[in-house]
Amino acid sequence: MSVEETVRAYDVDAAAYARASPTMPDSVRADIEDFVQRIGVGARVLEIGSGGGRDALLMGALGLRVRRTDITPGFVALLREQGFDADLLDPLVDDLQVPEGPYDAVWANASLLHVRRADLPTVLARLARVTRAGGLLRISLKEGDGDGWSTHGSISSRRHFTYWRADALREVVAGSGWTDVSVRSGIAGHLGEAWLEVSAVRDSVSP
Repeated sequence: MSVEETVRAYDVDAAAYARASPTMPDSVRADIEDFVQRIGVGARVLEIGSGGGRDALLMGALGLRVRRTDITPGFVALLREQGFDADLLDPLVDDLQVPEGPYDAVWANASLLHVRRADLPTVLARLARVTRAGGLLRISLKEGDGDGWSTHGSISSRRHFTYWRADALREVVAGSGWTDVSVRSGIAGHLGEAWLEVSAVRDSVSP
């Protein structure tokens, strides 16, 4: 029930979360600018975990076509109220395909950290199957051991996090249809938390 409880926690405080995180950190801005440079203006991006929509706004301003999605109904409602198309989507079980064909890239900033460890390979493989060969994956997860619950920031109820070490995460990504896997460790946020930033390229062979 960890994912379901986490979704409920975000759903209750979706508006507060969006209000609390409107400012784009320099590190995220730099990652998005690099992302755009690598895939090119006009590229189609599947965003997993759009939240309040901050990242998608910048990607759109820089010329990308972003499909906004989130597993949390409250976030999807907020995005639609802002005038954006947004889909309620669970990347573990829902259909990721669209009529336009494969995406050029996947962006999942601080969202897949709520996926159970055993389910992450399935999620990454499903994302690979809807990304063109040579397409790009960018995800970020919390660095550490094991998993656990946390209550902090603008979300008043507890959320479940899965923590990863670089070598294990690199192995999972590489075994799920992605190649040229890069895992970068860094400190981010006002809490000084350790994060893993992952970049990978869609393999030409399906997982």
